[in-house]
Amino acid sequence: MSSFQALLVRKTEGGTRTAVERIERDALPEGEVLVAVEFSSLNYKDALAVTGRARVIRRFPMIAGIDLAGTVLESASPQFAPGDHVIVTGCGLGEDHWGGFAELARVPASYLTRLPAGMTTAQAMRLGTAGFTAMLCLLALEMHGLSPSAEVVVTGAGGGVGGISVALLASLGYRPVAVTGRSAESDYFQSLGAAAVVPRSEIEKDADRPLAATRWQAAIDTVGNRMLSGLLATMAEGGVIAACGMAGGGELHTTIYPFIIRGVTLAGIDSVRCPAAKREVAWNRLAQQTPWECIEPMFRTVGLNDVVNISHRLLAGDIRGRVVVRVKDPQNE
Repeated sequence: MSSFQALLVRKTEGGTRTAVERIERDALPEGEVLVAVEFSSLNYKDALAVTGRARVIRRFPMIAGIDLAGTVLESASPQFAPGDHVIVTGCGLGEDHWGGFAELARVPASYLTRLPAGMTTAQAMRLGTAGFTAMLCLLALEMHGLSPSAEVVVTGAGGGVGGISVALLASLGYRPVAVTGRSAESDYFQSLGAAAVVPRSEIEKDADRPLAATRWQAAIDTVGNRMLSGLLATMAEGGVIAACGMAGGGELHTTIYPFIIRGVTLAGIDSVRCPAAKREVAWNRLAQQTPWECIEPMFRTVGLNDVVNISHRLLAGDIRGRVVVRVKDPQNE
């Protein structure tokens, strides 16, 4: 393949322009491994990048897409060989290194995780950064001693990280409480395994208080800002929060009281620069423990030409669950 299709974001005088273009293979950046990309996924960060709504991209032009899964075509690394199935999430893809919304990608070998046995590339991108982040949150809760049967609050449950977190927790015996602004969709959250559904106003009402009545043992927070402030004020003694997102904004107003009076732990989750060994652990856990039948209603699949339109809808709150991007053009198979 001397050229390939990709969703390219270019800088213009008025902002950015995003379109599917044909790109010469020689234009690919440096890296030890060339991958034939089969699937990617659309994340909140991707939607910001392709619509130009935030400064996600650090250099232009940029092929967007922070995730990819596919097959190795060429490798200068002893770790990978042609024919290997691989995953990349984060690592600067779609920000400072050409990303996954393309039929070909050349990346450093250190970015790659081998696809776990029993998982397909399509399944890997159904999970993508969202599923990977959800598992990192679960690992953080386990590291702090949380055991199955515990109640775990999950904010932003209508999104990818939140929805997958609810399903994972429920399948492992925890009691997830889905926090959402979409109370009319209670049936959906219960289908994922939520033990209860709570409106986000119930959490945010305590955001301005240093401490409030204890309510929660543990939480996975994808929202930040007032949601995280409210959680901190209402955590039980020894409680733990895995904080992995800032859909509600990057600010946090709190006091030292939750930490020194109740011994609350705030565990930050970095899914972008996560070490390779931890990535492998997380992906193998996902391959073994993802409740696929339960989360089937979360997914929709689109092509490269649909990404910009779907991105606008995602940022408007009109998309529930996960969007998989089928990168490989069926006409080229």
